[in-house]
Amino acid sequence: MSLYARRVTLPAITPLLLQKRVIKVFSEDGTSRALEVPNDTTALNVCQMLIKKNHCIDDQNWTMFEQLPALCLERIIEDHELIIEVQSKWDMEEDCRFSIRKYYAKYEFFKSPEDYFPDLMLSYSNEVNGTSKSLDTLKMLLSTTTYPEVHTYLYMSEKGKKSWKKQFFVLRRSGLYFSTKGTSKDPRHLQFFSDFSQCNIYILLSARRMYGAPTDYGFCLKPNKTGGAKEMKLLCAESEESKSCWVTALRLYKHGKQFYQNYLRPHQNNDVNGFNLSAMRSISENSLVAMDFSGHKTRVIENPTEALSIAVQEGLLWRRKSCGRINAHGLPTTSQNSKLNIAVHMSQPWFHHRTSRDEAQKLIHQQGLVNGVFLVRDSQSTPKSFVLSLCHGQKIKHFQILPIEDGGELCYTLDEGHTRFTDLTQLVEFHQLNRGILPCTLKHYCTRVTF
Repeated sequence: MSLYARRVTLPAITPLLLQKRVIKVFSEDGTSRALEVPNDTTALNVCQMLIKKNHCIDDQNWTMFEQLPALCLERIIEDHELIIEVQSKWDMEEDCRFSIRKYYAKYEFFKSPEDYFPDLMLSYSNEVNGTSKSLDTLKMLLSTTTYPEVHTYLYMSEKGKKSWKKQFFVLRRSGLYFSTKGTSKDPRHLQFFSDFSQCNIYILLSARRMYGAPTDYGFCLKPNKTGGAKEMKLLCAESEESKSCWVTALRLYKHGKQFYQNYLRPHQNNDVNGFNLSAMRSISENSLVAMDFSGHKTRVIENPTEALSIAVQEGLLWRRKSCGRINAHGLPTTSQNSKLNIAVHMSQPWFHHRTSRDEAQKLIHQQGLVNGVFLVRDSQSTPKSFVLSLCHGQKIKHFQILPIEDGGELCYTLDEGHTRFTDLTQLVEFHQLNRGILPCTLKHYCTRVTF
């Protein structure tokens, strides 16, 4: 009996990580773009892909979000998260989607942790008590040996009810707890609330309207598994500062040092041929001082009144130079020039035509409550006037820009005519360098980008 062997050709097996899937990413205006990505694609990879395809500037602020419109929830997808893994946890019944936009607050707390973690909301283990003032808050939060706690009152939604109950919450490495007896941290009085390591942290976009919350500063912990929406736990803070502290701490505790590495990566990648490109624009606002260059020697201006006076004169000089530049090109400086001044800002990315106060606040919220985030819009209450909407101290403030006549020409002012500008573009450029009457300089303009 003879034996015969038959050669069988097996189909090529594609490694799991090399398989590709299609995802859809939405822009701020509701348009979407389909992308084919490998299974090992991270959120940062998707951002870089879209930035490159659309020739955008990569300023490290582009951020991927996971949105659940029906539940009015969204969360930041951390740079290291695998995008296909996130998608695999979606329920078929849920309306889930990816979106991308600039978000200036993504890593802001690494630059100024004291703004996000106030002393009143933090406490440390007995080993470091009494020395916390001299310790770096960020190092404490990233440490695995010390255990700083975040604590304050929060409202929680009672399960099966539409009511909210105020409780004292404590965040520890082991999880989130609330006290059954005032502000007591005695283990007998602390009740386990959630294990954040198995949850994702979402922001409630309509806390009052959708969930009947007592404030608009809502967030929730939703299990990162299929069907997690039925088990999500809703919380509500008493202020924006408190909410920012809790959400930031939860992100930090959940992702640990990987979170910090995400922040450091672009700065490390900017080091080209021994030259750190990020250093080109890394001057702290606190390191800037007023200087006088008018004499034979430069000098630091220490008198605040003198510094303000020079800033005003600089604004007037800027306006005169601009007028001279326009005249040199033969353009009229009367009524036709005034019409030109009115229209010149329309093409600027920071100008938002026919945008209401509420819409402006929503847009700034979406792009991050960081000092210097701003936009300019039409005034709804005062015809022919404009409004500068600016974020400072995690609050949004609105400044009226008034038109005034100056020698037959139309000018604009923020300070009742003390400093005047021929158009809004000149006004914005001036305040990107000089604070003037504003609480901070203009740093990041809000804009909607379509991918």
